[in-house]
Amino acid sequence: MSEATEQITNEVQEVSVKFDALLEWIEGQKSNMIGYVFNIILALVIFAIGKKLIGLVAKILAKTFNKSNMDEGVCRFLLSIIKIVLYVLLIVIIAGFLGIETTSLAAIIGSAGLAIGLSLQGSLSNFAGGVLILILKPFVIGDYIVTEGVEGTVTHIDIFYTRLNTPDNKLIVIPNGRLSNDVITNATKEEIRRVDITVGIEYNEEYEKVKRILEKIANREELVLKDQPVTIYIDSFSSSSVDIGFRVWANTSDYWQVKWNMLETIKREFDANGISIPFDQLDVNVSMNNGGKE
Repeated sequence: MSEATEQITNEVQEVSVKFDALLEWIEGQKSNMIGYVFNIILALVIFAIGKKLIGLVAKILAKTFNKSNMDEGVCRFLLSIIKIVLYVLLIVIIAGFLGIETTSLAAIIGSAGLAIGLSLQGSLSNFAGGVLILILKPFVIGDYIVTEGVEGTVTHIDIFYTRLNTPDNKLIVIPNGRLSNDVITNATKEEIRRVDITVGIEYNEEYEKVKRILEKIANREELVLKDQPVTIYIDSFSSSSVDIGFRVWANTSDYWQVKWNMLETIKREFDANGISIPFDQLDVNVSMNNGGKE
C-alpha cells in the first residue's frame, strides 16, 4: 500500500514539474506571441494600404494612356500586367516584413510559376495570343469580326480572352490562342464596303430594261456612294433564271441599311414594271398510250 502511494506521489510530482515548465515556456513566449500578432495585424494594414495605392496607380496610368490615344485593348492589357506585378511586389514586401527570407520566397514563386506554367499551357497560349493580337492589331475594340463560325462586335480584349457582342445581343467569349491562329474577317476595318446583290430574272425578260431599272435604283439611294462605280452584269445562267449581279459601294456603317433598302426597292420596282422574279419549279408530264395504260 505504501509503495503504491509513493508511486502515485512521484507521478503527481513529475506532472507538476512538467506543467510548471510549460507555464514558464508560455510566460517566456508571451512577448514573442504578442509580437507575432502585432506583425500580422500590421501586415494586413500594409496590404490594405498597398491595395489602395495599386488602385490609385492604375487609375493614374489609365488616364495617362487615354490621353496618349493608345488603343483601349492595349491599355487594359498593360494595366492588367502592371497590377499583377505590383501585387507580387507587395506580397514580397509583406513577406520580408514578417521575417520570411525574400530569396527563398522568390525561389518558391519561381518554382510555383514553372509548375503552373506546365499545367496551364493552354492559358499561356491564350496569353501569347493576346499579346500578338494587341501588337499586330488584326482588330480593335469596336470592330465587327467574323471567325470560327461566329461573328460580332469586339467589346473587350483581355489577357486570355476576347469578347464579342452579337447583333442579337449575345456574348461570345473566344480564347485568344485560338483566335490568333484562326482566319479573321474584319468587316469594319475599312471605311467603305461593297454591297453585293444577286437577283434572278426570267429568260424572256429584257436585260437592258432590267439594267436601267437597277441603275436608277442605285442613283436614287441616298446612302450609296456616288463617287464609287456601280456594277451591273450577268452573273450566271441558272436552271430557271438569269442571275444579275448588282454591286454598289457604301460607308461601312451604312452597309446593312443600304442592302436592305436596295432589296426592298428592287422588289417594288420589279413589281411596278412587270418584271417577274422566278423561283424553282418542277413540271411533271404524264403520257398515256392508246390502251389507257401509263
